[in-house]
Amino acid sequence: MNGRIVLVDDQTLFVQSLTEVLQSTAPDLEVVAVGYSGAEAVDLARTHKPDIVLLDVRMPELSGVSAVRIIHGEFPDIRIVMLTAYDDDEYVKQAVSYGAIGYLLKDMPVQDLIDALRTIKTGAFLLPANIAQKVLRPSTGSVYHGGFDGTSLPEWYYRLSPKERRILRLLVERYSNREIAQIVHFAEQTVKNRLSRIYETIGVETRKDAAHVAERYIHFL
Repeated sequence: MNGRIVLVDDQTLFVQSLTEVLQSTAPDLEVVAVGYSGAEAVDLARTHKPDIVLLDVRMPELSGVSAVRIIHGEFPDIRIVMLTAYDDDEYVKQAVSYGAIGYLLKDMPVQDLIDALRTIKTGAFLLPANIAQKVLRPSTGSVYHGGFDGTSLPEWYYRLSPKERRILRLLVERYSNREIAQIVHFAEQTVKNRLSRIYETIGVETRKDAAHVAERYIHFL
């Protein structure tokens, strides 16, 4: 199945060139619309409901980061990929926190970009390793790598709510149910119920197995 892409960048030549490259070398990645501002990115997402929105961080009218927040809020299933010439950790953190699942640099080899888009099309979370280091919490010294020398998150990650991810992280960090309940402001029974759903989503039956599966992704929980 083709991945339907909306491509948005304020540099007309870049948009046209990338569109032509994808059309000629990646028939499975179809550019269904192009735009040149953050506001257009939002409008095109609403109109076309693509699989992927590929947009620049810095654009007129509305920044790419702000566009991510709006698009993800209305269409959480759209995979939003930031494309930029700037290796800026603050923009990375903002875009990812607002719902972007990929962040790619404009100077990367074309084939690597295509491979990255194909990986993202499957639902993976993908960051180049040098940028992934900046997204991870400062307390960690490691980066976990998947395809494209980046970080891929499992499908179950996206089926957990933000609160469930927080609970899972606390579980990995060996907090008790009572302590988790106090931290997330839930009743202890609610935490138990959420943990049961988390186990089912991950595909495990015990607390120990859940911690074992989730510990390698703790930096994203």
